[in-house]
Amino acid sequence: MKQIETIATGKNFSAVSVGKINEIIEHELPMGAVTIQGKVFAGQAVGATGSELSFQTLVPGQDSGFLHTHKTHEELYIILKGEGQYQVDGEIFPVSEGTIIRVAPDGKRALKNTGSENLTMLCIQYKANAFTEADSPMTDGNILQEPLNW
Repeated sequence: MKQIETIATGKNFSAVSVGKINEIIEHELPMGAVTIQGKVFAGQAVGATGSELSFQTLVPGQDSGFLHTHKTHEELYIILKGEGQYQVDGEIFPVSEGTIIRVAPDGKRALKNTGSENLTMLCIQYKANAFTEADSPMTDGNILQEPLNW
């Protein structure tokens, strides 16, 4: 079973590696009586305080196994590799590398690999409606007048 590796930590940062995209399938996520092959949560490992993130790989023909919703979390699904179908509230549509899907907490969701190669996705969870106009990345960021130290 593949493990998350800590790369570096400091006062204001942490860096981990889940491995190469084609190695995500080697992770196992125990969830009570069920173990999900090819899924790894990385938010806690990296010390994220406002979101959770996970990677998952589905082999050809595999689906996520169940529909699910959330109590308060909105999710972004980013397809990194492969192709498949995504289902939300009974609507099914094709997805492939570069597709991004946002699902509100109440959305009943699932993913299926319909391709001939592994499908790998990144899912980012965060509390719904937490951002306001004041949180725009265009106004929240500060460009510093300090030299880069490469």
